[in-house]
Amino acid sequence: MAKQIVWTKQAQKDRKEILTYWINRYKSSLYSKKLNEIFKNWILLLSKRPEIGRNTDIVNVKVKVVKDYLIFYQELNETFFVLTIWDGRQNPDKQEYKSITKKV
Repeated sequence: MAKQIVWTKQAQKDRKEILTYWINRYKSSLYSKKLNEIFKNWILLLSKRPEIGRNTDIVNVKVKVVKDYLIFYQELNETFFVLTIWDGRQNPDKQEYKSITKKV
C-alpha cells in the first residue's frame, strides 16, 4: 500500500523553480510537463518501495537520482515526505535539506 505523500515547502519551491526554468529556457511548457510527470511517477514508486534509494549522511533520509535531479525523501510512520528536488549539476555545497523529525 502506498503511503501518504507530503511535499515539504522546500520541495514544492524547488520543483516550481526547476519547471519554471525549463519553461523559460524552451519558451514552452512541454518539457516541464514531461519532467513533472517523471518526478510524480518516481515519487509514487519511491513511496511504495523506499528502499530503492540510497542512504545519505542524515539518518533516515534517502536520495534517488532521476535524470539530472536528486530527490531527497524520508519515511515517517505511514507518511512519505519529499524533502527536496535538487539539480545534481549544481555545487553540492549550496544544497540544504532538513530531516523531518518525529514530534513527541
